[in-house]
Amino acid sequence: MKSPLITRAGKEKLEQELRYIWRVKRPEVTQAVSEAAALGDRSENAEYKEGKRLLREIDRRIRYLTKRLEILKVVDYSEEQEGKAFFGAWVELESEEGEVLQCRIVGADEIDVKNNHITIDSPMARAMVGRQVDDEITVHTPGGPKIWFINKIQYQPFTS
Repeated sequence: MKSPLITRAGKEKLEQELRYIWRVKRPEVTQAVSEAAALGDRSENAEYKEGKRLLREIDRRIRYLTKRLEILKVVDYSEEQEGKAFFGAWVELESEEGEVLQCRIVGADEIDVKNNHITIDSPMARAMVGRQVDDEITVHTPGGPKIWFINKIQYQPFTS
């Protein structure tokens, strides 16, 4: 089950998505469906059917976001976290083979593979939580255990 944790920026992003879908996207699709319905026979009307399908997807996303936002708990940075890897931390790791990986520990709703944002529920994040620089962690992967060393921990994004 997904942990109900999220960063403040992540929650704001979900709230912004909900507002956009509710105030902009849904009215646009509803209007398009109304216009398609006015064209006549709905059984042969591809625009009408596609619009109704899209409207169901939008409504499903609205329900999900509404329910999810009610249970999410924002985790803000605390000075007590400094020097250790906890929720919201950017962590630089190095494998035994010399592979360097920079990732951020976030909530399940904030996963972003492109930016290496990993969920707190992942094996990698679970192995990192509570650890500090120079600690060795073992991550259990489908290919077997993998050893990583923590090089850096910070609560601001890494700069290139």
